[in-house]
Amino acid sequence: MTHPLTLPRPPGTARLAAPLLLLLAVACAGALLLACTNGSVPLSLADLWHAARGNGSELANTLLTLRLERALTACATGATLALAGLLMQSLLRNPLADPYVMGVSGGASVGALLALWLGLAAWQTDIAAVIGALALSALLFTLARRDFSRASGTVLLLLTGVLLSTACGALVSLLLTIAPDSQLRGMVFWLIGDLSGTPLRPWPWLVLVPAALLAWWQAPAINLLAMHGDHAITLGVPVGRLRRLLLLLAALLTATAVSQGGSIGFVGLMVPHACRLLAGPNLRTLIPSCVLSGATLLVAADTLARCVVAPMQLPVGVLTALLGVPVLFWQLHRTRRRMN
Repeated sequence: MTHPLTLPRPPGTARLAAPLLLLLAVACAGALLLACTNGSVPLSLADLWHAARGNGSELANTLLTLRLERALTACATGATLALAGLLMQSLLRNPLADPYVMGVSGGASVGALLALWLGLAAWQTDIAAVIGALALSALLFTLARRDFSRASGTVLLLLTGVLLSTACGALVSLLLTIAPDSQLRGMVFWLIGDLSGTPLRPWPWLVLVPAALLAWWQAPAINLLAMHGDHAITLGVPVGRLRRLLLLLAALLTATAVSQGGSIGFVGLMVPHACRLLAGPNLRTLIPSCVLSGATLLVAADTLARCVVAPMQLPVGVLTALLGVPVLFWQLHRTRRRMN
């Protein structure tokens, strides 16, 4: 039976890869442009052009700087979450896997919230998120490693991830209960997923670019792993080492995204599915497609969160969850039909 992650590629997909990536790049640039021009105070294209050249009004220059920094932060966060979801689905051979559903995002949230509760610096919060994500990923890998090649592995892995996510949710509730009132509002907004006030930092890009390049370089081996599971070792794939690499990359990407924008769910679930329908199962095309699509989705969602009830701003995690829940139900329905 054909695995969900390795459905036959539609005819002509290889020829369409370059035009598709170009179209996604244009869409990402368009989302960044809309993010810079829209808000409680809209900017015209002329104002934006003058501000970009440095001879605009003081208001236009300030708005462009603030909006561009936030849009680039959303761009890096969305691309990171989408790539983490793609790698986790390939690792677990589970079409429902993503950092949010499988609990890895919860582990990063526990680490980051604990650092926030202790009043640690931003770089210490990043390290705490990485430790939490790696610890949760290692636990998930240890509990579920025997189920990778079983027919019932999808259900068992999903249940394991849900249980770990529930445990992390309990720890998060404990931290929110004992947090002082002065920290509570910021922790709640961060937990929902909020990019307001998040500074533009090089750290997410320094993680995203090498991780994407390394995953792209290993794409042929990952394709075989997703297709054959443990049997890929007979084709020369170092299965154990590759799984550890994918686990490390997925956890590091998740921790980076969580420390940057909080717990933003379902991006890692929606984007790989959409890209797989457009680009086929080959990770050489899927990886750049997911990076560009994830960036575009989160920039557009964050722009909508800023504008829909302006001047108030909604947490972007609310919008991604509202989009992601129907996608999850649809995928569950497809999985049930396939099992029947």
